[in-house]
Amino acid sequence: MRFIPAGQVHELLDYPSLIDTLAEAHRGEEPMVERSELHDEAADGSVRRTFLNLPAWIPGRAMGIKMVTVMPENEKAWNLPTVHAVYQLFDGKTGEPLAAIDGTALTVRKTAADSALGAKLLARTDVKSLVVLGAGAMAPHLIEAHCAARPSIERVSVWNRTFAKAETVAAGVRLPGVRVVATEDLEAAAREADVISCATSATEPVLLGAWLKPGCHLDLVGSFTPDMRESDDEAVRRSTLFVDSRWFAIHQPGDLAQPIANQLISEDDIAADLFQLCRGDHSGRSGPDEITFFKNGGGAHLDLFTALHIIDNLGE
Repeated sequence: MRFIPAGQVHELLDYPSLIDTLAEAHRGEEPMVERSELHDEAADGSVRRTFLNLPAWIPGRAMGIKMVTVMPENEKAWNLPTVHAVYQLFDGKTGEPLAAIDGTALTVRKTAADSALGAKLLARTDVKSLVVLGAGAMAPHLIEAHCAARPSIERVSVWNRTFAKAETVAAGVRLPGVRVVATEDLEAAAREADVISCATSATEPVLLGAWLKPGCHLDLVGSFTPDMRESDDEAVRRSTLFVDSRWFAIHQPGDLAQPIANQLISEDDIAADLFQLCRGDHSGRSGPDEITFFKNGGGAHLDLFTALHIIDNLGE
């Protein structure tokens, strides 16, 4: 069994090839998937710790499971990332363990490529500006991945509740031909944006649908429980709705679960997922002024696709 550390994971998962691999994988066999989660809340409700387990299996080829911890206190208390993960890959025929992979690196790369694939299929081809909400570990990866999917992007604005963190992210990203800046005025940035990518831990909407200009593509990454939400009802109402998968992006994250629970929309209003888009069962964007809404729910199938991409590109 091989151990693949974080540095090697990042080297093997360049965004152009990973985006293409995910697109191809969505045209193939759909894995069996499951998800379980345990939660531990502080007595006053101020902190919610999470332990996630995400197994997937393509019979005859491979099976794997990602084990994830989400500890909101880490950054302030111990100067550690909020999310840690390990991925274990097994042979799909014999069940033999093949590789233990740094799951934290796999997760940020997979998540960013998932969003970038959504943008490649749904955003206009002439987009120039990207706004990223959130300045955590995902932010620089989302910038790089979206710019790989849409090389026409020239300007990136980073917003965070703590402006200094947005400045740190903006200063750390270096992409040829792309100007990356921090912004304190989220509304002004959003109103001008061609693509907006949200990766926050918000439980109340931080992005308002009234700010979205015609033709905008909205990418929602952060929420993964029903009480988390990054965009409001107006964003849902004005948009054509897409998800990465119907397994994990509709009823678990609050961005769509809450509007469905409140009967603003129904599950039938979800136009397509990545399987349908990649297979050509849905054409995606219908016109230049359409606002497209993409919920990145992640999921075990994406982790397995990404782990197989790593194994396929390992040298002897």
